Amino acid sequence: MAGVRARIQPVSVRYPHPLRPGDRVGVTSPSSGVDKGMWGRLEVAVREVEARGYEVVVGDCMDGAGHVSAPAADRARELMSMLTDPTIKAVVPPWGGETAIDLLPLLDWDRLREAEPTWVVGFSDMATIITPLTLLTGTATVHGNNLMDTPYRVPEGLLSWFDIVAAPQGQPFTQRPPGRYRAAGWDNYREHPEVREYTLDTPGQWTRLDADGDVEVEGRLIGGCVETLCNLAGTAYLDASAFARAEAPDGLLVYVEAAGDDAFTICRNLHGMRLAGFFDSANAVLVGRTKAPDGSSLTQHEAVLDALGPLNVPIIADVECGHVVPYLPIVNGAHGRVVHTSTRSELTQTLD
Repeated sequence: MAGVRARIQPVSVRYPHPLRPGDRVGVTSPSSGVDKGMWGRLEVAVREVEARGYEVVVGDCMDGAGHVSAPAADRARELMSMLTDPTIKAVVPPWGGETAIDLLPLLDWDRLREAEPTWVVGFSDMATIITPLTLLTGTATVHGNNLMDTPYRVPEGLLSWFDIVAAPQGQPFTQRPPGRYRAAGWDNYREHPEVREYTLDTPGQWTRLDADGDVEVEGRLIGGCVETLCNLAGTAYLDASAFARAEAPDGLLVYVEAAGDDAFTICRNLHGMRLAGFFDSANAVLVGRTKAPDGSSLTQHEAVLDALGPLNVPIIADVECGHVVPYLPIVNGAHGRVVHTSTRSELTQTLD
């Protein structure tokens, strides 16, 4: 398959057609597959998609015995097949993983630019796929809850990926923090595959890190998981500046979230991404809430400020866009508007 060409200029942002009942949804694992003990949860999640009226197509790359579901060539081939199949309208992985980066040089980016756009949903290691897909092909992608999270009831104020991929193009949608999150732990899918209610046991709101005062700012949305995207910084796969020149002359809203690395590692990674130019066109930065540990003398919030403070743009932390439930889905490529005051926090996205 063709590799990426340096400094590709994306076409205008392309929004896949809204999903309608009867459409097909592909399930594949570009990174980690599903261990046999988790297949009960997978079946519950598939039934949830089917209950919405969609036909589910489960691929061959689903093995969870190792850290990846199949050899890189097989995973790339299956992902390409689903993304270029005009009958498949969305692709959703069970979850993220560790090393989806090995797929990037194996994907045919020219063919993906020419194909009818398909919704791709996911977060964590899936950011390694969806963020370059938006930057290099102009295709909007959804950084949001993966398939295994899909059966959960969505808290008031948030949307599910279902809501977004079925939304009419051009219709704004606004999400607000539900005011609570889960402080620790994960549900045991092996013992409770049918679980559908999030445990939200701790109060929490958005926090402005760089200064006091209200924020109201707009821009095209782009971002993802720090631990995965930092490895693409400075490469053609993460050229946010080129994307901004082509699609966002008025600037970007960049969002980042930490999966689990300590504050020192996150600090270094964000410094590296800033030095590589990932934040050059940012009008503001949204930072996902994290359970990742602080360092001995550096908190996660301090790490963000140390690395991104020199940008001199608003930095809003503890947004529900990361590894801490519940999940606030963000559309890469969409026009975003963030409002944050003492009484109001919200993100409005428009697929335009």
